[in-house]
Amino acid sequence: MPCYESVFIARQDISAAQAEGLTETFSKIIADNGGNVASSESWGLRTLAFKMNKNRKGHYVLMNIDAPAPALHEMERQMRINEDVLRYMTIRVDAIEEGPSAMVRNKDRDDRPRRGDRGDRGDRPDRPRRDHDDAPAPVVADSSEGEE
Repeated sequence: MPCYESVFIARQDISAAQAEGLTETFSKIIADNGGNVASSESWGLRTLAFKMNKNRKGHYVLMNIDAPAPALHEMERQMRINEDVLRYMTIRVDAIEEGPSAMVRNKDRDDRPRRGDRGDRGDRPDRPRRDHDDAPAPVVADSSEGEE
């Protein structure tokens, strides 16, 4: 059977439990039509790039699906009907990716340095440090010299 990755965005005003309920509903549709959902990931409530139907945020969910095309069409039909689903996108992939998705791996990057961790005062090591004492003194013209 062909493999698919499907991501849908649910409205911001539903709870996380209701978003999981939508995932279970769509998984049941796939299972009833002869397919299976290999894995699903909730990416949580995230800010949208632009407002969709007066929503600024949405619950993102990824589903890895191994199902025939009619099962996928039925799931997408139910997504279009459901008013809690803002957008969805399904793509066909060669194989289902094992392990966490890139979005989940991106959340776990706590080992990278933050802005304040680059040393004292945030100096860059590849640039020479310039102290204020090295700067030439400003030239001030004295207006009293030219008058007599």
